[in-house]
Amino acid sequence: MSDTATPTASYLTQEAYDRLKTELEHLSADGRTDISRRIEAARDEGDLKENGGYHAAKEEQGKMEARIRQLQQLLENAVVGETPPDDGVVEPGMVVTIDLFGDELRFLLGSREIHGEDIEVYSERSPLGEAILGKKAGDEASYHAPNGKTITVKILAAKPYTS
Repeated sequence: MSDTATPTASYLTQEAYDRLKTELEHLSADGRTDISRRIEAARDEGDLKENGGYHAAKEEQGKMEARIRQLQQLLENAVVGETPPDDGVVEPGMVVTIDLFGDELRFLLGSREIHGEDIEVYSERSPLGEAILGKKAGDEASYHAPNGKTITVKILAAKPYTS
């Protein structure tokens, strides 16, 4: 395991950490205030059993509270770092290209929260992620798939992710 991740931590760039912290602050303040107002306004409309607006607002409140808890846990346990060095060593924050059964697979190693939607993400704690951590281009690594089979991959490249 590298110095940038522990079993309970997720690697985040400073940019991702700041973005998520801003989202958490918004949800915890303005978000909660807005949803409370909407619930109160819907409650004033009458019978709660048949009040679709009330139930929709309560459901949205539940989703928002779940996101707040997720963000709190993620930020509390995050390892915040600069972009990893461009030294070809696989670590969180790197875009890794591997040969998997003769096909190239390219993905970001780290937290889904690091990036936009432009690239697939694999956790550094996944079986594949753990197998390739610390490896370099040209190295091979093996891991056990959920079906119990051993899969061997070859690392073709590892470059720092840039958003």
